[in-house]
Amino acid sequence: MHRISDEQRRIRLGRRHRLAPSTRGDDPVEAADAVVALHATDAATVFLSACARLSTPGIEAVEQALYDDVTLVRLLSMRRTLFAVSAELAPYVEASTAHAIAVKERSTLLAHLEEDGGGLDARWLAEAEEAVLAALVRGGPATGTQLSADVPALRTKITVFPGKKYEAVQGVATRVLRVLAADGRIRRDRPRGSWTSSQFRWTAGRTWPAVDAAEARAELARRWLLVYGPATEADLKWWTGWSLGHVRTALTAVAAEKVGLDGGATGYVAPGDLEPDVAPEPWAALLPGLDPSAMAWADRGFHIDAEHRSALFDRSGNIGPTVWWNGRVIGGWAQRPDGEVVWRLLTGADREATAAVETEASRLAGWVGDARITPRFRTPLERELSA
Repeated sequence: MHRISDEQRRIRLGRRHRLAPSTRGDDPVEAADAVVALHATDAATVFLSACARLSTPGIEAVEQALYDDVTLVRLLSMRRTLFAVSAELAPYVEASTAHAIAVKERSTLLAHLEEDGGGLDARWLAEAEEAVLAALVRGGPATGTQLSADVPALRTKITVFPGKKYEAVQGVATRVLRVLAADGRIRRDRPRGSWTSSQFRWTAGRTWPAVDAAEARAELARRWLLVYGPATEADLKWWTGWSLGHVRTALTAVAAEKVGLDGGATGYVAPGDLEPDVAPEPWAALLPGLDPSAMAWADRGFHIDAEHRSALFDRSGNIGPTVWWNGRVIGGWAQRPDGEVVWRLLTGADREATAAVETEASRLAGWVGDARITPRFRTPLERELSA
């Protein structure tokens, strides 16, 4: 069996993820495709991840792709997580993962409506959804608060988990909008405030071309392997949230090739992707929390030392802002209230690495400008550095 070393995996990461300076591009959509999908749970992450991969980083280019051209779209998809993907890839993400999640989201909301006992049902939900869509046509993009003022049904409250110790009374607005967004009938438009804000306005969504689910899973697996391979079945299962059966069927459908990994595990690569990548120039990167280059594998031992996990991850397994050198995480960074970008190395580094990190910190501070970034999922090192 062909073997691919951890060193070669780090070389692939730097080149294929567009992190080495010579590999950076000019288009945020290409930056997203370079890692298949950008995490979008935290509004700022999309911008930080995209700009880390651009020769000339800038907020305006990412906003144009998200809101004007809509060539970069947010979908509730892999692992029921919000991702931003290219419009060209969106139909495959929709068919392979997002559709099943949308069905489950609707089923969950209908179950809550039924257990509330207030007579709310699927007909009530359908009427509420149509009222929301009509309000958007009538008044244009609007926040959830604005829609609630315009659509009386969104001001309805229900009791969730009645009779349980965690019983609670909640409004339905967020849940109804989430179901509409999961179905693709509405999408997130420009937020109120800056690019770091999660107070999105909502606008009409779009319908994606129909793709067979198995075909879509195969295509998504193929693209993922080209970016993250070699990787194990467990890695692909973790990233997608698919069943093991779906993972194995997709790998078979794309004729993925088995390879040996350091440590004895068996990995997979896309067909013919066995030749070693040529190492790019030495590179450093400051990546945001939840960046795909840190979150795409279940086993990240080839680029993150185990002893650094307690400083860089929160208790739920979300990674915070990281400092990279030649494909390995060597530290973390944060932004202080006065805007200063600060960082700390968790492992030894020579003068070349330190100088490169300083250059990247300056580059990041330059385009972020007056914005203040507080990760949604905060980690011990980020909290300490930002204090």
